Amino acid sequence: MSTEALAQQAADRLARLAGERVDHRFKGLPPDADGLTVADLAAQRRNLFRESDGFTTPLLALSAERLEHNLALMETYTARHGLAFAPHGKTSMAPQLFHRQLRRGAWGITLAVPHQVRVARAFGVRRIFLANELVDAAALRWIAAELAADPEFRFVCYVDSVTGVERMDAALRGAVRPVDVVVELGAGEGARTGVRDAAEGAAVAAAVAGAAALRLAGVAGYEGEVPGADPERVRAYLRRLVTLAAALDGAGRFAGTEEIVVSAGGSAWFDAVAEVFAELPALSRPVLKLLRSGAYVSHDDGHYRRLTPFTRVPEEGALEPAFRLWAQVVSRPTREQAFANAGKRDAAHDLDLPAAQVVRRDGVERPATGVTVTGLSDQHTWLRTDPEADVEVGDWIGFGLSHPCTSFDKWQLIPVAEADGTVVDYIRTFF
Repeated sequence: MSTEALAQQAADRLARLAGERVDHRFKGLPPDADGLTVADLAAQRRNLFRESDGFTTPLLALSAERLEHNLALMETYTARHGLAFAPHGKTSMAPQLFHRQLRRGAWGITLAVPHQVRVARAFGVRRIFLANELVDAAALRWIAAELAADPEFRFVCYVDSVTGVERMDAALRGAVRPVDVVVELGAGEGARTGVRDAAEGAAVAAAVAGAAALRLAGVAGYEGEVPGADPERVRAYLRRLVTLAAALDGAGRFAGTEEIVVSAGGSAWFDAVAEVFAELPALSRPVLKLLRSGAYVSHDDGHYRRLTPFTRVPEEGALEPAFRLWAQVVSRPTREQAFANAGKRDAAHDLDLPAAQVVRRDGVERPATGVTVTGLSDQHTWLRTDPEADVEVGDWIGFGLSHPCTSFDKWQLIPVAEADGTVVDYIRTFF
């Protein structure tokens, strides 16, 4: 298939998302919308809070205004600091959001496992950074076929062992195009993946040089795994990464590539990445300084609200939490306790419990004063209600969530709503 045909196929698939029929698969959507296309439902501009419009709880919604704000802010931030941007797509696994990120200047999309790469390719993503060593032979053969079919497709992935290099090379034998790889530098003793020191990195680079089906394109790492992470430790790790890039360049290991990839950056330390990458010495080839932060797209009301670098550099702006989970109070057994109808199947809970933010009753929204989430069952939220709490059966409670990655993955079709509750779009996820 030609490059043009592949591009048209991807565009058609993206367009077909709007033609998908609404039915029982999608939580929280109006029962009377069954059979409508997503586009038809969006065109009706139903309101989350108008009873006659039929939305049911539990219901996860994205703020249209805050989503756009976050996309624009990171576009501006990365451009200001001379960084290319490949936001981590595993956060949302939403091709519509991938394309919005690409339109906002992203170089490509970062992913973690082969299935995610297949989703991105199905929807026409042309540059993919796989933040993992890929040693699955079937997946590697598929990657080789994608590279052969589309000359504009660029794929980069980690390597962190000689054994991994050997397995990759064997699986890719006979490939039309070599697979670009970057040596992953581990973040320290006891951290996650990656070579543990420069000597191991040099050995892996040497193995890549001897592999016919691979090409060394740079170095990468993830500073979020630095043990006891603080600004000093994180910067020290990132400088080790930069030093490794310079050492491999000095040894002539990047002779086969037109640019050298130096990549890092989760959602907690991208300010340190920008600072240290600005110190990068001149190398033998142009350098692609690639940031990979992904949680920014929705941000959150817990983990990343606490960790965001914008608290350290407030003059650069601020991300806004774009998720809100709505659940209805279904039981008020005592004055000290109430239960809402969302649970572990609906709300992220791996890092923090949801936080009650607002209560809606009869079209009026007010702060959820005196309401605290104490636990989650599969389908219930446990609420402690202090004496000042004004909560009744039938009220809707809006919750802030912590950790975008485990919020998106519980919902296949997510309404995007304006501030007054008017739904203007729906985001389809593929987990």
